[in-house]
Amino acid sequence: MDNNELNKNFEECISCNDKDTCEEVCIHTDAVVRAKNNTPDLDILFSLAELFKMFGDTTRIRIMCALFENELCVCDIAEVLGMGQSAVSHQLRLLRTANLVKVRRDGKSSFYSLDDEHIQKIYELGLDHILEKRKGT
Repeated sequence: MDNNELNKNFEECISCNDKDTCEEVCIHTDAVVRAKNNTPDLDILFSLAELFKMFGDTTRIRIMCALFENELCVCDIAEVLGMGQSAVSHQLRLLRTANLVKVRRDGKSSFYSLDDEHIQKIYELGLDHILEKRKGT
């Protein structure tokens, strides 16, 4: 069964009526098997959900955004965000624990940078999605 056939069958099965359920139960076996085969194990999905939780806080996103161009010390990040060092330090600790930022000590200063290029890509994809949706409305 090709995708067009599956979509046609799926559309026939679902009737909206302000509900997110089908009016009658009908299982599209091929589609279900493909979905199950393409879904990672629960422990991987749990880790992914934890990653996205880190992106669920505006302060943490602002910190990550500040680190796109170069590493910054806690004082610099606090200045960029207009926040106290203590509040920034708390968020940095969460980001470091989630492996989103890394720290480099230099004397009495701690310099933070993004852990790798994936963090900025996740941010950019999310931002693209938001901006695209806003243009469409």
